[in-house]
Amino acid sequence: MDDIEIDEVATPELDDPVLIEGLPGVGHVGKLAAEHLLEEFDGELVRRVYATEFPPQVSVDGEDGVAELTCAEFHAVETDGTDLLVLTGDHQAGSNAGHYRLTSTFLDVAESFGAKRAFALGGVPTGELVEEYTVLGAVSEAALADDLREAGVEFRPDEPAGGIVGVSGLVLGLGGRRGFEAACLMGETSGYLVDPKSARAVLEVLEGRLGFELGYDSLEDRAEEMEEVVGKIREMQDGPAVPDDDLRYIG
Repeated sequence: MDDIEIDEVATPELDDPVLIEGLPGVGHVGKLAAEHLLEEFDGELVRRVYATEFPPQVSVDGEDGVAELTCAEFHAVETDGTDLLVLTGDHQAGSNAGHYRLTSTFLDVAESFGAKRAFALGGVPTGELVEEYTVLGAVSEAALADDLREAGVEFRPDEPAGGIVGVSGLVLGLGGRRGFEAACLMGETSGYLVDPKSARAVLEVLEGRLGFELGYDSLEDRAEEMEEVVGKIREMQDGPAVPDDDLRYIG
């Protein structure tokens, strides 16, 4: 296969859609948020993106054990507020150059559907358990920050430490160079575990900015399942500290 291949599954008509990126990262915050959007709104699969930068593996599903080559997927979502083009998957690229090539491809797909705005979703690690979930922001241009501040998003100099690495960072960097109005929403999270509460905090900001409403029952169920794990992590906090370098944000 070529280094990057795109399968066109469907091409629905979308009205000024907004690209929502939710690939794996710290706390799986962005991935959880994107998957919750698809669950709540029953998104339609429109593109699969295959790349040699993804791990050499397949997923196996169904009673017949059908294998599917690793890929990223775009789903079209129509909400009461804004149409969305949701990007998610199980992996990011394996190299620096691969991140650039894949993100450029993702932006190409978004542009083909008429998207001019983008939100990258992710988590920012605190190194400790979080009681109140603050959402941090970054934008491709200063003019976009005021609306997010009104929604409670905080902008802190030099945070996240080390910058925003991976597709989420490049959606801002490359997307901004293409003229996208791009923002990254990062829910604070310990960095120790999958964090449904942080995903909810990010989605609540997105709700207010894009004019749709979500239910959160399934995320609440997942949060309850994490309580036992959280109890064990509280015990761990009295142990050796995790080096900051190990918690750099990768979104």
